[in-house]
Amino acid sequence: MQALAAVARAPHSEFSLETITLDGPRFGEVLVKMEAVGICHTDLAARDGALPVALPAVFGHEGCGIVEAVGQGVTKVAPGDRVGITFASCGSCPACGAGSPSYCHNFMHLNYDGVRADGTRPLSNGDESITGLFFGQSSFATYSLALERNVVKVPADLPAELIAPIGCGIQTGAGAVMRSLACRAGSALLIAGAGSVGLAAVMGAVVRECATIIVVEPHASRRDLALELGATHAIDPAAGPVADQVRAIVAAGVDYAIDTSGIPAVIDSLVKSMTFHGKLGLIGVPANPEAALPLTVIDTLVLGLTVVGIIEGDSDPDEFIPELIELWRAGRFPIEKLVSTFPFTKINDAVAAQHRGEVLKPVLVHE
Repeated sequence: MQALAAVARAPHSEFSLETITLDGPRFGEVLVKMEAVGICHTDLAARDGALPVALPAVFGHEGCGIVEAVGQGVTKVAPGDRVGITFASCGSCPACGAGSPSYCHNFMHLNYDGVRADGTRPLSNGDESITGLFFGQSSFATYSLALERNVVKVPADLPAELIAPIGCGIQTGAGAVMRSLACRAGSALLIAGAGSVGLAAVMGAVVRECATIIVVEPHASRRDLALELGATHAIDPAAGPVADQVRAIVAAGVDYAIDTSGIPAVIDSLVKSMTFHGKLGLIGVPANPEAALPLTVIDTLVLGLTVVGIIEGDSDPDEFIPELIELWRAGRFPIEKLVSTFPFTKINDAVAAQHRGEVLKPVLVHE
């Protein structure tokens, strides 16, 4: 069948709206008519060469839509079901068997290579092959071919633009607090960065009943929103050394810290803000893939620090996405405060607005 897709043809270039050909669903695959898809930093990083994805490609990995058709063997969903689409996992490796699909041993292949198990590619434009199956979905299109394991049936009455970003950014930030670090009630948490991931972490910290939630963010509007969402303090890194500002609030230092920036100097400021037996969670992807942690062995030994790398918030999407939806229904997880919608055909405008800092989480909707 044919679909309108936003195709990335060159790094650091605008997406090209093109009519492409999309295979129908084969064994274990699900064809989804898209309603909405979030734009995540990872989409742009992959377009620009930070991830091993061959161009031309269709990105998009925070999809929501209606199941159009299913391939042989699919029992999890049926045509007509509303689904959120998240990252892909194999379901058979030790990590998947242990309930940790975001650390699937086949994660790189399933989410970045864009090929089926038999080596075929489901997307093309004439004789030209296009990389698809990005995060098992490539949902920057009117139709997405996903895998049974990475679709989650969701309620039909929720706005699609709120379901879509849960698939990656929202579950990553919330999961970092609620799953990866499992922040305890009454604890102190420091979050570097008040983008959509960092603010989802703030909301997760409120759910976990952290007593002190400190956000470090250079943009005043984002600091204000962090406070509105439940942060107890929002500090400007330009106002002085972050560690000094944090210890003026919590003299002994924070129990947990989360970095969403990937900047070593920022991570160093978090380490200097932590107390003994603290846990540091790393989410942000550094611009330089050779970037190293600014952490000495002595610092780690003396403080008893635990450093945790976090992918997708250690989420099992079949469990965590419904949990976040129920928290939203209860008024405890206001995703809508992060989302700005754009027509799908205005994808380049949405990317530009995000780059200028005018929006937190742009979500493309199909009219």
